[in-house]
Amino acid sequence: MQKKRDSIYKRFNPAVSAETSLGSPAYWFVFSSNKLLVTMDVAGMIRLPFAEDLNRWRIKPIRQQYLGVWNGAPCYSVEAEPDIAAPEGMEFRGLFTLYGTFDEDLFHLAGRAIQMVEWDQTNQYCSRCGSKMDELTNERAKVCPSCSFTSYPRISPAVITAILKGKQLLLAHAQHFQGDMYSLIAGFVEPGETLEDAVQREIMEEVGLKVKNIRYFGSQQWPFPHSLMIGFIAEYESGDIVVDGEEIAKADWFDADQLPEIPTEISIARKMINWYAEQYTDVKELIE
Repeated sequence: MQKKRDSIYKRFNPAVSAETSLGSPAYWFVFSSNKLLVTMDVAGMIRLPFAEDLNRWRIKPIRQQYLGVWNGAPCYSVEAEPDIAAPEGMEFRGLFTLYGTFDEDLFHLAGRAIQMVEWDQTNQYCSRCGSKMDELTNERAKVCPSCSFTSYPRISPAVITAILKGKQLLLAHAQHFQGDMYSLIAGFVEPGETLEDAVQREIMEEVGLKVKNIRYFGSQQWPFPHSLMIGFIAEYESGDIVVDGEEIAKADWFDADQLPEIPTEISIARKMINWYAEQYTDVKELIE
């Protein structure tokens, strides 16, 4: 259902060990306090630092990870000191604020980079015995030399569902949402669940409804900090809306031409709501 886009791997070749030396110009995903270092060119376009190393900006990495090759050039993720000052002509920006200013593939690569930084930062020592972890060279993992425990980058799967009742869509306002924004029902997958089980459980827990005919929509990496959002479309089966009062403050059915405030274009939630609006209305401004 989701509009097909070319795979990122047409332009990006992931790798664990660099085949080229640090003497080759590279793209640098430098993060300080989870913000990415960027610069702006003469045309006003936001760019990544591109150089042989970070010495020209006097940035000393705490740690760095080789990511692979992007458009023919190596790229690295870097953990810098927290709250360091950005070099002249550059600034640290949150990933949310950069959506739409980067090529979409490059934005997703930045998401990969920040997850590598976070994983490397939090897996310096074995969680089983406390020994210093060793990095593997043939895969993205760390192994404990003392007890052989292996750590891989963490990915937390979550389901998000567009629930249809006739031509109406269920939208909910979560307790943590700012303003009066509404979105789709979402939640993390629990151990032992299938994705479809998680869809049914989350919807029953949060709004008290049963659904049927669950079908896949699409997915989106969500590096805040390490989620994978898996989208589904489902049909209403039975029940009345009863919000849990903890995560969800209010919920209701909405027509395609009377949607409330909804999430920004960065999220798969918005893509799913856009899809719904395209199916059930001709009012184009709703999806622009």
